[in-house]
This record gives sequence, structure tokens and C-alpha cells, in this order.
Amino acid sequence: YCMALVPMNNLGLARTVVQAFFDLYSYERGWEILTAYKSEREELLGDLRQDLFPIVSSDLIYEMLKRRHFVILQGPPGTGKTRLAEEVRKLHFGGKGMTIQFHPAVTYEDFVIGLSPDISKEDSLRFGVQPGWLIQACQSAEKEPFLIVIDEINRADLGKILGEAIHLFEADEVGKRTVELNHPIEGYNKLSLPQNLFVLGTMNTADRSIASIDLAIRRRFSFIPMMPDRQVVAATGLKLAVELFDRICDVFIEHAPSDALDLLPGHSYFLANNEDDLKKRL
Repeated sequence: YCMALVPMNNLGLARTVVQAFFDLYSYERGWEILTAYKSEREELLGDLRQDLFPIVSSDLIYEMLKRRHFVILQGPPGTGKTRLAEEVRKLHFGGKGMTIQFHPAVTYEDFVIGLSPDISKEDSLRFGVQPGWLIQACQSAEKEPFLIVIDEINRADLGKILGEAIHLFEADEVGKRTVELNHPIEGYNKLSLPQNLFVLGTMNTADRSIASIDLAIRRRFSFIPMMPDRQVVAATGLKLAVELFDRICDVFIEHAPSDALDLLPGHSYFLANNEDDLKKRL
């Protein structure tokens, strides 16, 4: 089930390897070990659990944005996707950007361009062209890097919201492609995405009732998985929180198929000021 190479030229390292091997084996077999060595085994198991999932940093996301322009953070709820997206905006874009949330009522008119009633004149009702979030962002990105954070990006019908603008969401063609707008705005009837525009979405993978993103749109984004981070739970200093987090993770890792990892509770569920607060949260 596993192998460990014992380095014969380093006695100290050899002892560590054999010791770790038996620590893991005894855990898998459910053996009780001497009290004096329990903390040592728990430390080893904690290190192994910490490496189960990759840790995503704001620097990693920013590097991906520079390469691909359009990135989505995906993972179970409670893994800090929205918080990290805002951190990227603050640290790497100097706060320059906008945060919007998608839901079933969001339309093409909200995101790209549409007509809205002009009530500036009381004697008559007229409609004016209203720029959507995307056009507003494009205007801001002409001068400096600008980030659109789209929270819950898969809670809306992206095909309908993007319309013909989907043609622009091609990382290698940013700034080169243009599309005709349904309504001219400020004398322009074409739209192109500037090089300084970046889009960072968040996507909850646990809610199976949410429509999945179709392949035509999916291939235009780079996806970064965000899984629960044991280090965040350990930083609370609550032994019970770490123990429960570890036991739940162990069950998923041991028994769940890979697609069921989307149902693994995020680390934020285990964050509390004390054990009483933790029990209430759970």
C-alpha cells in the first residue's frame, strides 16, 4: 500500500523514515500507541493532512490573471473564495475594480448594455442607453489595471448575460477582437476589451442545483480549485476544531469519490472564538 526508502547513509533520517512509516501504519490499523508518542504521531498526521490540498495564494491568482485575464476560483462553500478575490483586488490592483454578484435576475442589460427610462424630463418619457458593468469596467481599464470580481458567477445564465460579448473573452485575443453593440453609446457602436481589464469569478461547486457552466464559456476561463485549509483552522488554537476538521477530512479522503470532495465543508465552518461558539456553529 506504500513504500518508504530507508537512507542507510544517514542514521537520524533513517530513524525518522521508519518511525513515520509505523506511525502512519498504526493509525491506519486503528492501533493504540504509547501516550508518550501520541503527540508525535498527531504532528505527522497533521503535516500529511496539510498537504492533501494545494494552498492558493493571492500571488498565484494574480500570476494566473496576468497570463489568462479571466479566472474563476471554484470550490466548496466556506473556503474563502470571496475573501481571497477581494484580497487580490486590494493587494495587486490597489483597490481598483468593482465587485458584483450574479443571480438569476441579472441580465445582458445589467452586464453589457441596455436601454433604461430617462426621468430627467417630467413632460415626456424617453429611453437612454445605459452602459452595463462590463462597459464601465472597460472605460476604467483604459487608464490603469482594473479588476471585475464576479461573486457566484455560475448562479446566472452566462450565455444570456454575455451575449455577443462572449466573443471577446479569449485570453490570447484581448484587445484585438471587437463586437457590434446593440445600441451605440457615446458615439461608439463597437466594444473591445482593453489589456488592462481582468475578470475574477467565484464559483460554489457544492450546490448541485446551480447550473454548470457550459463548455463554450468554460474554456475561456482558467479554473483554480480552492479546498479547505487546515492551517487556518489550526491558527484558531482550538483543539476541538482541528480534531473535528481532521476527522471529517479523513472520512472524505478515505471513502468519497473525487467529485464528492465538492461537498467537503470549508474551513470557515470551524472558525470560532471558543469551544462553546464552535459547538453552536456546528
